[in-house]
Amino acid sequence: MTKWEYSTVPLLVHATKQILDTWGEDGWELVQVVPGPNSEQLVAYLKREKQ
Repeated sequence: MTKWEYSTVPLLVHATKQILDTWGEDGWELVQVVPGPNSEQLVAYLKREKQ
């Protein structure tokens, strides 16, 4: 059975691609993006297979 680890990451609207690219290089897959606590921020939910 595959085991996963998860992370939540704050995303700044003006740097979203750069932040997601950095996490993606470390093997994290984007699952969902939801609104954050203010209009300038989003929250990304990521997962990757546990090693």
